[in-house]
Amino acid sequence: MKHSRLHEQHQKLGATFADVTGWEMPIHYGSPDAEYAAVRRGVGVADLSHRGKVRVTGEDRVKWLQSVISNDILPLAPGSGLYSSVLTHKGKMLSYFRVYPLPDAIMLEDVGEIGETTFQTLRKFLLYGTKAKMENCAESWGLLLVSGPKAAELIKAAFGADVSGLKPLTFLTQEIGGQTALLIRTEETGETDIEILLPADGLAPAWDRLWTAGQPIGLKPFGTQTREVLRLEAGLPRAGADLTEEIVPPEANLEGIAFSLSKGCYPGQEVVARMDTYGSVRRRLVGLVLQDAVLPPKGAKVFSGDREVGWVSSAAQSPSLGHPIALGFPLRDFTNPDTALTVEIEGHRHPATVRALPFYTKT
Repeated sequence: MKHSRLHEQHQKLGATFADVTGWEMPIHYGSPDAEYAAVRRGVGVADLSHRGKVRVTGEDRVKWLQSVISNDILPLAPGSGLYSSVLTHKGKMLSYFRVYPLPDAIMLEDVGEIGETTFQTLRKFLLYGTKAKMENCAESWGLLLVSGPKAAELIKAAFGADVSGLKPLTFLTQEIGGQTALLIRTEETGETDIEILLPADGLAPAWDRLWTAGQPIGLKPFGTQTREVLRLEAGLPRAGADLTEEIVPPEANLEGIAFSLSKGCYPGQEVVARMDTYGSVRRRLVGLVLQDAVLPPKGAKVFSGDREVGWVSSAAQSPSLGHPIALGFPLRDFTNPDTALTVEIEGHRHPATVRALPFYTKT
């Protein structure tokens, strides 16, 4: 099993570990409630080094990626990124990632835990003679997430960088531990989220500087359990959990976010364009609030009366609502807020109500 360069640091902080796509990563550090409170009220730091990361170089890198991925990277200004995907020819989602153009390369970062899926999928499109190269950076690059109302304050104290003016998916560069890092405003928890993407040799120095600067303001580490709760409250779908080969991007409300209808041909383009033209989206991603305390598993069936109308893609107990919440994909006739449904859990059906996303909005 693979380990982050920060594995010993996590052990010293009392982490409990679990397998995340072949990596042993922290689930929590003893108190998920305290981790949640830190991110919602102060600041927390998470190690996302297990996430898929791909670096594309070569003079054809832009032309090649533009022909393969679902979004339009040509208009991107320096310091700006976007969401995209690779689709099957039937328009189904194989991966979901962020794209960051750099002067000499393009970096891709998975949104979710799907191992090497993005790298292996893109490699199939890299034909002989194309002047582009792909590097699987899962182990050679690290990724940290700093989240909470005090995230920008911590980044300033630790690295001297002002990220307060960054909009989602914009970034700046900063030298950390002798490595050039990207400081990126992302969307992970519903709070201010700043990711630090850098070569793995700079990971430990970045972590140490965050801890030194963060101690006076109550910095806490948070693991995958808390991160999942925060993500669900923010209503953010991720690859591997919600975005799978069962889903076409418009069904996940990704219009204007992760695919282009005007840039020209790419795999699956005709399917999403047809959906846009004819309004033929069959189902939609929605939020579900369950009144009972039982947490539905992934894939739990959703019913309207005796009719099966969809499924649950991910769920967690929400501290802010005091009830289990879930993301799910009911048929479009059952997606209006306040629609009453039921979710089947171990043979019993539990009341659920459709809720507009996000569940949580910071004040």
